[in-house]
Amino acid sequence: MRWPGAALIAGEMRGHPLRTLIGILAIAAGVAMGYAVQLINRAAAGELSATVNALMGNADIELRGPRAGFDEALYPRIARLPEVAAASPVVEVDARVVGRDASLKLLGVDVFRAGYVTPNLVGRLAQTDRADRTKGMNVATGTNVTKGTTGTRLDLLDPDTVFLSPAALTWLALKPGDSLTVQVGLAPVTLRIAGVLPASGDAVRVGVMDIGAAQWRLQRLGTLHRIDLKLKPGVDAEAFARSIAPRLPAGVAAVTPGDNAHRTSMLSRAYRANLDVLALVALFTGAFLVFTMQALAVLRRRAQFALLRAIGVTQRGVLWLVVSEGAILGVLGAATGLAIGFALAAAVLRYGGGDLGGGYFEGVQPRVHFDAMPAAVFFALGVAASVLGSLAPALEAARARPARALKAGDEEAPAARLRTRRTVTAALVAIGAGLVAALLPPVAGLPIFGYLAIALLLLGGVLAMPAVARAVFAVLPRSNHALPQLVLAQLANAPGRATIGLAGIVTSFSLMTAMAIMVSSFRVAVDDWLQLLLPAPLYLRASPGGDSAFLSSADQAAIAATPGVTRAEFLRVTQISLDARLPPVSLLARPIDPRNPGARLPLTTAPLVPLVARAGDSPPVWISEAAADLYGMHPGQRITLPLAGQRVPFTVAGIWRDYARQFGAIVIDASDYRRLTGDTRVTDAALWLAPGVAPAQAIARLRASVPGGRHLEFAQPGEIRAASLRIFDRSFAVTYLLEAVAVIIGLFGVGASFGAQALARTREFGMLRHIGVMRRQIAVMLAMEGALVALLGVLAGLTLGLSLAMVLVHVVNPQSFHWTMSVHMPWGLLAALASAVVVAAALTALLSSRAAMSVDAVRAVRDDW
Repeated sequence: MRWPGAALIAGEMRGHPLRTLIGILAIAAGVAMGYAVQLINRAAAGELSATVNALMGNADIELRGPRAGFDEALYPRIARLPEVAAASPVVEVDARVVGRDASLKLLGVDVFRAGYVTPNLVGRLAQTDRADRTKGMNVATGTNVTKGTTGTRLDLLDPDTVFLSPAALTWLALKPGDSLTVQVGLAPVTLRIAGVLPASGDAVRVGVMDIGAAQWRLQRLGTLHRIDLKLKPGVDAEAFARSIAPRLPAGVAAVTPGDNAHRTSMLSRAYRANLDVLALVALFTGAFLVFTMQALAVLRRRAQFALLRAIGVTQRGVLWLVVSEGAILGVLGAATGLAIGFALAAAVLRYGGGDLGGGYFEGVQPRVHFDAMPAAVFFALGVAASVLGSLAPALEAARARPARALKAGDEEAPAARLRTRRTVTAALVAIGAGLVAALLPPVAGLPIFGYLAIALLLLGGVLAMPAVARAVFAVLPRSNHALPQLVLAQLANAPGRATIGLAGIVTSFSLMTAMAIMVSSFRVAVDDWLQLLLPAPLYLRASPGGDSAFLSSADQAAIAATPGVTRAEFLRVTQISLDARLPPVSLLARPIDPRNPGARLPLTTAPLVPLVARAGDSPPVWISEAAADLYGMHPGQRITLPLAGQRVPFTVAGIWRDYARQFGAIVIDASDYRRLTGDTRVTDAALWLAPGVAPAQAIARLRASVPGGRHLEFAQPGEIRAASLRIFDRSFAVTYLLEAVAVIIGLFGVGASFGAQALARTREFGMLRHIGVMRRQIAVMLAMEGALVALLGVLAGLTLGLSLAMVLVHVVNPQSFHWTMSVHMPWGLLAALASAVVVAAALTALLSSRAAMSVDAVRAVRDDW
């Protein structure tokens, strides 16, 4: 006889289309989220890496200095080394574009040297018709070519010209011949666009000037930011980098293309890893939902499988039938998820950029490309999740004894096996292993054991639910009313079906709870942190972005002398490199009272005392938690920092909490910074106003009294906090989306589980109808059962979710981003989510009773006669 498996599977799916659709969507949701995150990050990181490589050109080594630059006298010493075939000096400035809050990267190059090392940075002159070219050649002096005409080769050296990448031209809505105005200090600098760059990546904004012009116009005289080197044939780049390191000034590092690629990937690695794990969590939730639906379907079809066994189908045949159903759900769900994920990634990249809210790829506008390998991986994960969700029900269906399974009332027997001592032991072992994993250190900077701890705790919690449900339902007080008594008796004496439905509820609600607690804790911590860091009533900044704008000594004096300003504290923000393979560390120079540093810094450790430096002592610095973790620093340690080309000793005086800079920040007193570097420029100021002076009055006076004051950016503490929290919410937009997906999957799971339970209990409802119970009463009874089971699932999920949140807050977050925080419970949100789940369960059970009671009462119990 031909095996009718395909027909049985097709009949089951046609007979229960909603259950099939929910299973497909559960798998599709996890696959879509994971694949979209992978495509977006891969496209953004790939584009950024390709652009870095394009800008590095054919260089074998890049000598890269700090944000402030290094002395250009290093260039001739390097260029004369016997291993160097060609050397190209570069000035690199992120210039604020006037009229925009974003910056444009401007590079200054020596076109005669760049042609040998980085030809992509040599501008290509715009061309029109031959008459214009002739005219340009006759009058060419290298400057001020009329708009619409073609320049000459001298435009490459013109101090008033710039060459822009195609992406920059598109972003600025400009074309060759137009003017570009950038802010330097507080003054505007206007440049003429003389042409385009031949190759600079498809989506990154960059402009190139002559190096002398860049040093002059951008006020970087005598300074370089990097030197690109082309080595002679046969010279090993890695060996050369190691040999030259001792001869470089402090803060200048020899960087290979591999180091550049590693540093670029490090920018968003932890962020990408966490998003990938969240996507896998959605897939994990989908697998539990498939398990719930398949387990309940197996219970409902228990007699059908027993009949198949009775007519000769083997245990393996039944096993493959159920697993095949799960595999088909997985294939359809995974294929749907890939399509949705690709469309979602394309939409996000088109309308939201490639940073997924994290801010790691600002200025990058990549395009999505189909990638077969991630597609295959997530397709396989989707199918595997569905198959694994079906495996336990399939084994139970195959092992059932046909004679017993054909009898009515045997549905509770399989679920009873979930409450065995072995299951409880497995649950305890999983929970214990999860607690141990939470104590283990990160692996390669990622909280691998933290993720494992979450998975083990979740598994242990779900395995423990059958025993918990039996214990809870057994001790519930009985009622004198008939309907509540029936409900409690049903749950106490036949809790198996209910505990299967609990798996989906507990899984989804615990994950919802954990993510809600983590996000709420982080948000409250950021808000409290901002309140401590923003004591002044008014703040100003030379520019909202970039490093070309600054406040000179004269500007600072004018600000401090402005009527209505009683006190002004100035801040200098720059960057230094402590490890060439890691992103740079932020250096903040601001006034700090060494006797009370906690007045300006949210310290996590007690400051060292005494902190008043004596003659010959190393000045104090305060490091962020990220700097302490990444570089192994601790209070009392003597460290050296590269300042002004020298290695200067400092003493770590304390650790402070910083939620703005993931790769570390170091605070130094402003007077120490100026004394050691001679740098008097600042970027920000905090202003205290005289009594009766409103911020608006002070802003008007400052704009009038400071030359170039119209370019200053002002903000009050409330505005800064609101803007920062908007950025925070944008950074966690994907987390919110995944949380919403978990909510939807959980509610679908509630509906599927109670619907399947109601259909499986048609004989029970028929018997109740025979003894006089009305349909309305059965519906109320089912709604009460649904609400009680969901309430137990919510309480268990809340307890388990709190444990998962502890791991997220105290393990995953510090190991991923090096930030610590306290736990904050969002009781309002959790109450709303819990109420939604309980109400949804009650309504779903109520609606499912209509289908269960549509069968005639006599027909429903005929199997028992």
